[in-house]
Amino acid sequence: MMLFPDIGRLVIAFVILFALFRLIEMLRPPSRRLPLLRRGLATDIAYWLFTPFVAKVVTRIAVILAILPIALLAYGRFDAEAIGQGFGPLSRLPLWLQAIGILTLGDFIGYWMHRWFHGRAMWNFHAVHHSSTDLDWLSSVRLHPVNDVLMRLAGTVPVVALGFAPLAVAGIVPFLTLMAILVHARLDWDWGPFRAVFVSPRFHRWHHTDEAAARDTNFAGLLPAWDILFGTYYMPKGQTPSRFGTTTPVPPGLLGQMIFPFLRCPGNGR
Repeated sequence: MMLFPDIGRLVIAFVILFALFRLIEMLRPPSRRLPLLRRGLATDIAYWLFTPFVAKVVTRIAVILAILPIALLAYGRFDAEAIGQGFGPLSRLPLWLQAIGILTLGDFIGYWMHRWFHGRAMWNFHAVHHSSTDLDWLSSVRLHPVNDVLMRLAGTVPVVALGFAPLAVAGIVPFLTLMAILVHARLDWDWGPFRAVFVSPRFHRWHHTDEAAARDTNFAGLLPAWDILFGTYYMPKGQTPSRFGTTTPVPPGLLGQMIFPFLRCPGNGR
């Protein structure tokens, strides 16, 4: 597991994404375009520097420390290659079946973790992610490290402990990363007949709206089935959200947002 990202690849990916989403924005009628120098732009750019070089490094270290006991019990040593191949009965399943299992389990855990972060105890950390009032793809990385670490641990440790081979999903990690960025973009896409099968930009943007009717809905990161099953699905036909943000007084800058959750009493959710 690499602790630090490849700077060259990161820059290339950012430039491509910036050009792509800016082109989409320019295809909108002028009255519906989001200005390039929008509110919160400097903060989101700061997160694009802070997240890969600081927050993700902390997260990777936390994951390594968390799976270390599992590795010692299963292999007698910490062996990244062996961990990637898994152990026990589940590791002997076809990789495609393991991938489905990992994604389904991970999304189920992520759904409930997300709901937990919307509760009183953890909301102040998650409010940072909801603080963008001009939500677009750049806002996708606006995430407090505590939020990122706990979500990643919850999604990784059970998969490793059950013996799944993480290598089964290694090839689709870039796709999942792109999806996480895409669902925050200023797009009205909902995948048509598959809107209830996979998370879409419209689905997730309803999650980020500050409109009362959509509060605490659409928690799934990949499969809306969890929201449908547990009564939190919200996709009104023919409607799209227009307001975003939170009433929680989150500071506008990165440093203030890092400190904010530790100074404010636990909140009551959005």
